[in-house]
Amino acid sequence: RNTTKFNGVSYPVQRAAEAIYSPLGIIQIQHLIDGYLENATIIREKMIKLNYHIAGGENSPYVWIKTDTDSWSFFDKLLNEAGVVVTPGSGFGSCGKGYIRISAFNSKENIEAAMEKISNVLT
Repeated sequence: RNTTKFNGVSYPVQRAAEAIYSPLGIIQIQHLIDGYLENATIIREKMIKLNYHIAGGENSPYVWIKTDTDSWSFFDKLLNEAGVVVTPGSGFGSCGKGYIRISAFNSKENIEAAMEKISNVLT
């Protein structure tokens, strides 16, 4: 009986998934995507202004920053001095060494505050 009743995705989850394909759902999803890409632009512009080489963030919510140092050391610096958590690139393998990744998945206000804190530490 349990297998028959509970096997697969629950009805409320199915309805939620269906809702994103409605006309209103499509508009709401696009609004979220636009917001995250705007956040990525904020990150890109701030890091370029700080003279860092960056990649990404144009069509994705992730911005990669070349640190010219060990990614874990840079991560520690931002965590301890700015109170901002980023992702050390070395966690992605040898090609990520010397980079950090900053995610744009947050509110615009939080991204702006984090970038201000990072800027204060790196200038």
